[in-house]
Amino acid sequence: MHLISPGTKADRVASVIKKELRQIMRDKRSLGILFFIPLFMLVMFGYALNFDVKHTSLAVVDLDLSRESRHLISEFSHSEYFTVKQLPAAVKELDHLLGSEKVRAAIVIPRGYADELARGRSPTVQVILDGVNANAANTIQGYLNAFFQNYSYQLTIKVARRLGAAAISQPIDYRPRIWFNSELKSAKFLIPGLIGFILMVVGVISTSLSIVKEKERGTMEQILVSPIKPLELIMGKTMPYIAISLLSTAIILVVGYILFDVHVTGSLLLLFLTTFIFLLGALGMGLLISSISETQQLAFLVAVISTILPSFLLSGFVFSIRNMPEAIQLITYAVPTRYYLVALRGIILKGAGFGAIWDQLLFLTGFAAVMLLVSAIRIKRAGL
Repeated sequence: MHLISPGTKADRVASVIKKELRQIMRDKRSLGILFFIPLFMLVMFGYALNFDVKHTSLAVVDLDLSRESRHLISEFSHSEYFTVKQLPAAVKELDHLLGSEKVRAAIVIPRGYADELARGRSPTVQVILDGVNANAANTIQGYLNAFFQNYSYQLTIKVARRLGAAAISQPIDYRPRIWFNSELKSAKFLIPGLIGFILMVVGVISTSLSIVKEKERGTMEQILVSPIKPLELIMGKTMPYIAISLLSTAIILVVGYILFDVHVTGSLLLLFLTTFIFLLGALGMGLLISSISETQQLAFLVAVISTILPSFLLSGFVFSIRNMPEAIQLITYAVPTRYYLVALRGIILKGAGFGAIWDQLLFLTGFAAVMLLVSAIRIKRAGL
């Protein structure tokens, strides 16, 4: 590395930017972290982390063997949420089917099912669910409740017509309408969260290695005798990563649209402004870690621990913050990814404007200012 020549502030910052870009282009690991890993994580998480519960494998024990019971089974077969995989002859066979996870739910149609319907009574149909995965079991139970409610209403109409009733109406005309994600695709919820998770992890890790590299290569002494100031060094170190991260964000949005049909309904300008502010904080945090670490291994370890676990568990990326204990909810207020995800999902899915996310931007701006200020103070104390 050559000494940074004295000149204007812009000249000194430009010199650091050129040097940092040259190092990034020479370091294949940095390029992999900045480009390949985000796309790899997007594809893997987008396809593997899916909360949609469709085509649930179902076993039906038909003890009645009537036309009505066969009609009920056929209705399950025509639903996109269920697939009848097994038709065991006895209830005792369900232990093996559910225990070996060949099916996730079972229906038992009792003897006398058709006779009870003919008399105008309500026959009891047993439903058995595999409760190992509690979230999936709750979702399947909701689908089954909706299925039987709709099927029971259809049977009620048939009975009323057979008895000569002109019409029958429900007490409440329930017509649900879903906004923002009408198909209820989990990918549309996860992809914006993935952007925040990826940028936080990759941004902090990539910059956390920058100053440590200078220490390990012995070029830190040259920087110490140069006329550059701490803030100028931070600007020069972060600006290349900000530009590359914004480009990575654009690539993720394009790939998310192509593979998962996730398109931005709000302002792209507001989206990239929000991302820019978030990146300032993430990269400032990376520089802070870099300034207090003596080796790249230590910097990498601290960056991973301080980003992956909070961003994955405490940001609302996967798990709802409202369902967490109150003590854990208080901790989430210190996780910047939480605020970025609220703003990002609002812009991408709801078309939210500045008025709807200004409070999230306010916190992100404060976080970025604190990280950059503390990093500058730390670097100055180190001798700059």
